[in-house]
Amino acid sequence: QVHLVESGGGLGHAGGSLRLSCAASRSIYNIYNMGWFRRSPGKQRELVATISSSGRTTYADSVKGRFAISRDNAENTVTLEMNSLKPEDTAVYYCYVRTFMSDDYWGQGTQVTVSS
Repeated sequence: QVHLVESGGGLGHAGGSLRLSCAASRSIYNIYNMGWFRRSPGKQRELVATISSSGRTTYADSVKGRFAISRDNAENTVTLEMNSLKPEDTAVYYCYVRTFMSDDYWGQGTQVTVSS
């Protein structure tokens, strides 16, 4: 069963913008945190941004001021607006959901490539 469906991403240009969206299945209840992680070639997976059910956000230092995360609790969706893109933002981006019962779900990953 696919729990998280990601969309968006693809090819962007330095200084440009891209948007990622993720829809969580209705089978996932009591979602606490939603967010995005990424993995660049040769690097470990790293947190990009998260947003809690109350709207509290966290961002990696590398994306602060450039990326914005938002969520729709009624629709179980989370969106990442990526602005002022840099080539170092190139990575596979993974949607992430944690419930209040500490169950974790991961998306399949979507490729983001930023050309200089």
